[in-house]
Amino acid sequence: MRTSSRMPATVFVLSLMLSSSAYAQSGDVVNLAERNLGGPRLGVTYITGSELVQKLADRNIGRLISQFGWHFEYQVIPDGIGPSFVIQFVPLIGAVEYATFLPSATLAMGVRFPSGIEFGMGPNIIVTEQNVTSSLVLAVGQSINYGGVSIPVNLVAATNPKGTRLSFVFGYAIAKPPTSPSATFR
Repeated sequence: MRTSSRMPATVFVLSLMLSSSAYAQSGDVVNLAERNLGGPRLGVTYITGSELVQKLADRNIGRLISQFGWHFEYQVIPDGIGPSFVIQFVPLIGAVEYATFLPSATLAMGVRFPSGIEFGMGPNIIVTEQNVTSSLVLAVGQSINYGGVSIPVNLVAATNPKGTRLSFVFGYAIAKPPTSPSATFR
């Protein structure tokens, strides 16, 4: 008997629909608040993969480059329960120490738990003189709250067939109080 490759996905979607339907019928109300945590980011990136390393070497750029940029973050927070859902846009300029600019941008979607542990993934692009290259970004980190200031520390891997980039990125953001609940779900 032949089974469909869509079967596990279908079962997963149906179980989510049934569980959300049961939750909605329980009468519990979930209030959602929104928060914006933007701020500067800096870090370093180590590049692996022969093709990517060779292209950088042709431009007299080493395997280890600096990163400077800004972090735009939009966060949806369930009222007092569970994790926060996060969408981040991070434009960076790399390799300034080599008298060049390697601009990149990442759009990551993820989750931050109340403990500050966070993870996410999304697309990344790098613009060079020759072309635009895309990668998949996987990130994990910890946001440390210190006196109203959020200090994120992240390890990031960006990968594509031409090579992998491993980055350590950190920064800060002044934590503003969440806005009033924007949505209520029953």
